[in-house]
Amino acid sequence: MKIGIQSALIIAVLVLGYFLYESIATPIRFEKEKTRRYAKVIDRLKDIRTAQIAFKDVYGRYTGDFDTLISFLKNDSIPVVRAIGNVPDTMTEKQALELKLIIRDTIKIPVLDTLFGYKYPIDSLRIVPFTSTPFKMKAGEIETGSKVVVKVFEAVDAAPFDPQKILQVGSVTEANNNAGNWE
Repeated sequence: MKIGIQSALIIAVLVLGYFLYESIATPIRFEKEKTRRYAKVIDRLKDIRTAQIAFKDVYGRYTGDFDTLISFLKNDSIPVVRAIGNVPDTMTEKQALELKLIIRDTIKIPVLDTLFGYKYPIDSLRIVPFTSTPFKMKAGEIETGSKVVVKVFEAVDAAPFDPQKILQVGSVTEANNNAGNWE
C-alpha cells in the first residue's frame, strides 16, 4: 500500500512539474516565434516602403494597389544621373562641370534590379510572410496642421501573429514620413 501511494505521488509530482515547465516555456516559445516572424514582416514592410518611394519619385504619388506597384517594379525604369570623368582634388564637382572635365548623363535602369536585385521574389511583395494573406495598402493625400497637402500611403499587416501588436508602415491619417510603427 505504501509503495502504491509513493508511486502515485511521484507520478503526480512529475505531471505537475511538466505542467509548471510548460506554463513557463509556452510564453517564451511564443515570444521567440513572434520575434522571428515579425523580423520577416518588418523586412517586407521596409521593401514595400522602398518600392512606394521609388514609385513616388517617378509618378509624384503613391499607389494603393499592389498590382500597380508590382507592375511598376517589374516593367518600369528609374532615371539615374551619373558623372562621366574625374573631378580633380583641387576643385568641386560644380567647377569640374563648368570646365567640362566631367559631364552628367541620365540613364534609365530597371527598378527591380536597382532596388532589390533580379532574384527578388517580387510577386510575393503583397503577401504577409508565413501566411497567404495580403497586406492592406492604401494611398492618398492629407492636409497637415500647417495647411500643406502631403501624399501618404500605409501598408498594414492584415494577419498579425500577435493581434495586440499590428505592424504597419506609413499612415493615411497623419504625415509620419513613411515611418514604421516599430521604429
